[in-house]
Amino acid sequence: MKFWKMNGAGNDFIILNNLEEKLPETAFPLLARTLCTPHLSLGADGFMVVDKAQGQADFRMLFYNSDGSVGEMCGNGARCICRYGYETGLSGPQQVIETTAGIVTGTRMDRRQYRIRLNDPTTLRLDLALEAEGRTWPCAYVELGTPGLPHAVVPYPGLAEAGREELFRLGRALRYHPAFPKGANVNFYDLTGPDQVLERTYERGVEDFTLACGTGTGSVVTVLTLQGLVSGQGVQVSMGGGVLTVDVDRAGEAISDLWLTGPTNIVAKGEIFDEELPPLL
Repeated sequence: MKFWKMNGAGNDFIILNNLEEKLPETAFPLLARTLCTPHLSLGADGFMVVDKAQGQADFRMLFYNSDGSVGEMCGNGARCICRYGYETGLSGPQQVIETTAGIVTGTRMDRRQYRIRLNDPTTLRLDLALEAEGRTWPCAYVELGTPGLPHAVVPYPGLAEAGREELFRLGRALRYHPAFPKGANVNFYDLTGPDQVLERTYERGVEDFTLACGTGTGSVVTVLTLQGLVSGQGVQVSMGGGVLTVDVDRAGEAISDLWLTGPTNIVAKGEIFDEELPPLL
């Protein structure tokens, strides 16, 4: 099988073109689990499949977390797959991508920078208070798209100095909190200046922190914009893998458009020979 490996601000993915490979969809969870395992295989945060669109789009994007579970959408993955579409001739400089959570549109800004319109917030709660690790944490909850991609947004003053183990335990506890029936990605943030945010995300399906999370970044800026803590325009969010920019178009108490801009990186192209994989056809 041929593959590309890409990352968006350190969020890394393996991409398979099923228009060429023609594998059954039932094979993808196993492929994700096997190929995303570090050291034993290629290693990645997620596995993405390019396939034929079911509606009016350039192509369909299927996303799987590294544990083989289905992800509704992935912001950094979508930016990478937009570049994949442009580079392989599946789309032009404007991309229309069909995802499980709905249509995502993309724009090529330059050779490496891509901008996407994230799925609309479909569920939004700003006033949660959750018990975890012996204290109460203020929290907001956002779902993007339909079915909704779930995100918890948690303020964490002094995030830059937070101990990794302490943050990991809290992230895991909130990720499985009973307030979130389908679990949640947990986004910790700290305001570091005007329209400047530091963010760390514990991702559902990866079950650890990743270097960046595009939909998490969009969710954090959505909440902060509605709370009046950022302007919503050109908000710079720093994560372990780099900086992402989020723009929010607000209509009263609703968000009409949510935009994510950031870098993409083509790391490798090649063939998969992983001998641990059983025959897939």
